[in-house]
Amino acid sequence: MSLNQENTVVGFIGVGVMGKSMAGHILRAGYPLVVYSRTKSKADELLQAGAQWQDTPADVAAKANVMITMVGYPSDVEEVYLGENGIVNHAKAGSYLIDMTTSKPSLAEKIYQEAKAKGLFSLDAPVSGGDVGAREAKLTIMVGGDEAAFAEVQPILALMGTNIILQGKAGAGQHTKMSNQIAIASNMIGVCEAMVYAKKAGLDPGNVLNSIGAGAAGSWSLSNLAPRMLAGNFAPGFYVKHFIKDMTIALESAKEMGLLTPGLELAKSLYDELARMGEEESGTQALFKLMDK
Repeated sequence: MSLNQENTVVGFIGVGVMGKSMAGHILRAGYPLVVYSRTKSKADELLQAGAQWQDTPADVAAKANVMITMVGYPSDVEEVYLGENGIVNHAKAGSYLIDMTTSKPSLAEKIYQEAKAKGLFSLDAPVSGGDVGAREAKLTIMVGGDEAAFAEVQPILALMGTNIILQGKAGAGQHTKMSNQIAIASNMIGVCEAMVYAKKAGLDPGNVLNSIGAGAAGSWSLSNLAPRMLAGNFAPGFYVKHFIKDMTIALESAKEMGLLTPGLELAKSLYDELARMGEEESGTQALFKLMDK
């Protein structure tokens, strides 16, 4: 049976900085939406807009046939999917499970296998684009799993993103996200150093940004996060603590493959120092504070 608005109820678990916007797009598109989050108040806006609250992931699984998760850590993903009150144990056969958390590729493969054994379709679909991409429905979505399942849920994914690519079998979405985070990690060091250099040289960093952002140095982080640094805005579009989690996963995966990742190792060490300064709940652009001493 093909999915459509008449036969689909979407469940969304995890409605934080990004998840709330993502779930909102689905609700506004007309899909019935049921939600669960560890902190119920985070779902208030969605509930006021017509979403229905559920008390556990199991309750979401009982109501929905497409479930999307956007939680914090691999341990959260494992609990939500494979725990006693988890989705896999309670979902109806034929349901689609889409984990959009950045998590371990090996865990995505495990969830896929356990879901398949119960007649469920599992996709790992981490995203890039931060709070802005989530709010504007312009996320990049990197997907791992079966092509047929991907084709069924693509209209729902298209409500949240514009660059949606099936990368391969289960776990491939997470491996692609690791490549993304590795590229960002070293780039963020460069963006912060460039802005601090401009400041220490007595230049107007905003003017410098206007020049270099349009040239070969241009990047998403330079265009979107450098202005926040210069404005002293360190609110999280993406938390330092979650970036550290991502880099830890990437380092573990790289080690398993025998890869040398010195840029990633340096970035992880700097963000660890930033966390020790009490900046875990800040946005990743807070690395500027470490450089600007």
